[in-house]
Amino acid sequence: MSKTTILLAEDEPALGQIIKESLETRDFNVLLCENGEIAKSVYEKESPELLVLDVMMPKKDGFTLAKEIRVLDDTIPIIFLTAKSQTQDVVEGFTIGGNDYLKKPFSMEELIVRINNLLQRSKIQKTSETLKIGDYSFDFPKQILHFNESQQQLTHREAHLLFHLVKNKNQVLDRSLILNKLWGNDDFFSARSMDVFISKLRKKLANDESIQIINVRGFGYKLVF
Repeated sequence: MSKTTILLAEDEPALGQIIKESLETRDFNVLLCENGEIAKSVYEKESPELLVLDVMMPKKDGFTLAKEIRVLDDTIPIIFLTAKSQTQDVVEGFTIGGNDYLKKPFSMEELIVRINNLLQRSKIQKTSETLKIGDYSFDFPKQILHFNESQQQLTHREAHLLFHLVKNKNQVLDRSLILNKLWGNDDFFSARSMDVFISKLRKKLANDESIQIINVRGFGYKLVF
């Protein structure tokens, strides 16, 4: 069984190493990053299954990093670590998409319990995310589209775009909303990029002629089947 990969962003070297080693003794694979910029790059390359983010970091703080990651992934569990104790800071952490919040100093046992709880919750949620699209079966967590005995591996952005289309079946998926969610903005170049991804999805769904992704000019796209 493969190990669960955790991305840990912590700018205090001693604390970061202690957390890393403690989690590794529990059979986690830990990617330790010393600031938010490095953490963003590692996240994009390694696709971890959970994030543990220190709030106060150089170059890019934990809240900013979480906001950027939430544009790309709605579901990955995020735990914030912070020395801050103000109520508004806790509220902000949850508002931008954090799942849990641990104030320093904390015990490693408590962190591990919280990690395991979030992973279990995430696992339960993901097992229900196999979606039917006409004659296709879409395994969203694994980003795989099945048709009879064949399968196609989708990219991260293709999978999330298709997921939102399916969740809004027979309704118009707002163009600006989805551009901001998946691309981070709704400018001309992002819009053209989205058009390319829509074309790719149409080709990948072409084996079932009842499936259509309709361009509703000026508004967005609608998946019908």
